[in-house]
Amino acid sequence: MQPNHILYLIVGYFLVLILISVLTNKGGSNSDFFKAGKQSPWYLVAFGMIGASLSGVTFISVPGWVEASKFSYFQVVLGYVVGYAVIGTVLLPLYYRLNLTSIYTYLDGRFGNASYKTGASFFLLSRVVGASFRLYLVAIVLQSLIFDEMNIPFWLTVTITILLIWLYTFKSGIKTIVWTDTLQTLFMLTAVGVAVYYVATDLGLSGINLINFVAESDMSQIFFFDDWKSGDHFVKQFISGAFIAIVMTGLDQDMMQKNLTCRNLKDAQKNMFWFTIVLTIVNMVFLVLGLLLTVYAQQNGIDAHRDQLFSTLAASQTEFGIGVAILFVLGLIAAAYSSADSALTSLTTSFSIDILEIEKKYDEKKQVQIRKRIHVFVSLVLIAVIIIFKYVIADESVIAKLFTFAGYTYGPLLGLYTFGLFTNWKVKDKWVPAIAVITPFLGYFISSLSETYLNFEFGFFILILNGVLTFAGLILIRSQKN
Repeated sequence: MQPNHILYLIVGYFLVLILISVLTNKGGSNSDFFKAGKQSPWYLVAFGMIGASLSGVTFISVPGWVEASKFSYFQVVLGYVVGYAVIGTVLLPLYYRLNLTSIYTYLDGRFGNASYKTGASFFLLSRVVGASFRLYLVAIVLQSLIFDEMNIPFWLTVTITILLIWLYTFKSGIKTIVWTDTLQTLFMLTAVGVAVYYVATDLGLSGINLINFVAESDMSQIFFFDDWKSGDHFVKQFISGAFIAIVMTGLDQDMMQKNLTCRNLKDAQKNMFWFTIVLTIVNMVFLVLGLLLTVYAQQNGIDAHRDQLFSTLAASQTEFGIGVAILFVLGLIAAAYSSADSALTSLTTSFSIDILEIEKKYDEKKQVQIRKRIHVFVSLVLIAVIIIFKYVIADESVIAKLFTFAGYTYGPLLGLYTFGLFTNWKVKDKWVPAIAVITPFLGYFISSLSETYLNFEFGFFILILNGVLTFAGLILIRSQKN
């Protein structure tokens, strides 16, 4: 594709999103921005959450993992099913019963203000780094495909991108995103489905032949039980998947904010049920695509691996035609921006409610004014962090480690909520921030020693380790008062 063609796609894409924003911007109140007036149809939320869950990292990386890791990632996906069941039966009833706007408000009532601020701060840190990393990866791809040839600097690309996201979310926030995520998910799934069809056709596969081909391939192995020290072992992957779902969806304001826009608990639970089914199927389709792309590249002597596999083949119209190239770019943009726009909204929500406590301190008119300023501030923070990734850190391996460390920060949230839900103990609230800060570093230290001296890889299990360490720390600062 020519750079100007991609530019036209991006412009057209954002014009559609802005049109949706105009149609959904009826009032622009805080109720609309934070909860969509609690009037979102559950099926739209369920479908849109697929796009938010499948970020640009997933869109690019999951197909590329198959060559080295086969279908082992599906063990994690099966764990997700258990985690989502816990969210639907334990966490959602709690959030609806307390009528929460920010899910971290629970920590205030359970432990105290210091715990509350700690939980919200860890979310803000995790989401800023995570969202910036995801958008950075996609911005790098788009920069190489189009903006370098147009002599547009990276910092300007990022600034314009965030400005456009701000433009269609600034008034009604989550109310708009429920609808834009639906469109973005549709683009993403269409791109993957069409890519599977074209690659399979090129390999002479269709229908039952395709199923048999995938089933008989050595790369389609799902379950790994041989080496318990390996990060791919089934028990590690499955249990980690369950906890990843609980923490990165159920304890994440970004994901839960969409669920809390449903009319009632029953609708939110239906949303979670169908979301789980569709997400499981979609992840399998991504893995099948990865297998087919790997085989295609091997048969045609194409040197493309890991993150470059899907983008190299799909974006080249000489391989599968202009149609696949267009859909790939649209899917990539949708994957990136469905994650970025909801992150911008959830960060604005959490900072406004949890850190500044605007609902407690100001009237409705003043709340709206402050929320709009925070929305601008968060947009500038995201721009700054992405630019730091590009110009200050530069080393992509270091940036990837920062993203990994952002995953560590969910461990304290897991420990806090587990302690709060499954014990009746009180804690010395003022010591909770110290426990939460120490835990990720201690977890990293234990993980490094384990890998060095015991040859044992924690893998995704690191989340559980950090949760256990936080839980143990909370026991140590348990209050004698009940």
